[in-house]
Amino acid sequence: MALTIQLPTPAGKLEDYALRGTAPVKPAAGVKFNRIAYSAAHVVADPLAAVDPWLQAAVDWDATIAYRQRLWSLGLGVAEAMDTAQRGMGLDWPTSLELIRRSLDAARDVPGAIIASGCGTDHLAPENAKSVDDVIRAYEEQMAAIEKLGGKLIVMASRALARVATSPADYEKVYGRILSQARQPVVLHWLGDMFDPALAGYWGTKDVDAAMDTALGIIAAHASKVDGIKISLLDKDKEIAMRRRLPAGVRMYTGDDFNYAELIAGDAHGSSPNQGRSDALLGIFDAIAPAASAALGELAQGNIDKFHAILGPTVPLSRHIFQAPTRFYKTGVVFMAWLNGHQKHFTMVGGQQSTRSLPHFAELFRLADAANLLEQPELAVKRMKTLLALHGVA
Repeated sequence: MALTIQLPTPAGKLEDYALRGTAPVKPAAGVKFNRIAYSAAHVVADPLAAVDPWLQAAVDWDATIAYRQRLWSLGLGVAEAMDTAQRGMGLDWPTSLELIRRSLDAARDVPGAIIASGCGTDHLAPENAKSVDDVIRAYEEQMAAIEKLGGKLIVMASRALARVATSPADYEKVYGRILSQARQPVVLHWLGDMFDPALAGYWGTKDVDAAMDTALGIIAAHASKVDGIKISLLDKDKEIAMRRRLPAGVRMYTGDDFNYAELIAGDAHGSSPNQGRSDALLGIFDAIAPAASAALGELAQGNIDKFHAILGPTVPLSRHIFQAPTRFYKTGVVFMAWLNGHQKHFTMVGGQQSTRSLPHFAELFRLADAANLLEQPELAVKRMKTLLALHGVA
């Protein structure tokens, strides 16, 4: 007999929902992917810490590192201290650096573990940045700290730079300085303003095509120092257009949580393999890790139909989690980790568990079930009922 639960509808009523009862896919062991796939991993808050959640970050380090070990065990890389980890949205720079240190230490015990870490300017309040030189110094400070630990850099988009830059030339100056100093090739990070409104007009213009020209010019001028670029514009056509113009060997890391399946599959366009397909650096891979791993394994073996059969059903869930206001997607990612038993509570840094409504969580539950992503259905139902009770639904 199928498990059932009463869930609220968008109209504010309750209706019975019967779970599908389909077992989640299990990734095949030992398959080497033919894409690099980073999961931007979330942090697990410490609900027992006596802090003011809106003002101070308290992290459950053991649970947080355990989640990264799970991602590595599935063959996924970890993009550390990114916006999925609430970087600049509850997680401050000192805590981020400690997170990076602990993750790098843990990665050394995992053969083949892939990890890259977010390098930004978030310790510099945008209003305190008076010039691009202030931004450069802020980047250099974080860059030095991460490289001292042996970390690879993901050069994150900077709110301070978006505030003080007056032209594309300012971006060229900042990125030129940072890339020239990098010890190893970095991943650049272009986050659209749907993820962070403070990044509107990044690369010196609100014209996306002109912004792309600036970013590509910077990459071409420093191609040996750029492993790839992650773009999160939620526009597959823009990503494909930029991917086709990348220098040979520079990867496009899709950050498109709406269209990742077809972008990773690629179109085989161009004279270089990197121009015809995307690798991945995705927040949604945190929430759908087993399916992502299984699908990438099938892709590596040339089973494109199986790849789409596994990953395709996860896309409606991802689009729901990342719906506007997109910056609140972290709440859905952590909710999935709680439903699936990967943490003991649904509490977030900064109290961010409150950013979505009960009907939103109910639809997320339905979509997770439809995508075969509820790893322990009985536990998921129990925890969903706990959330419902908390909201007065007996």
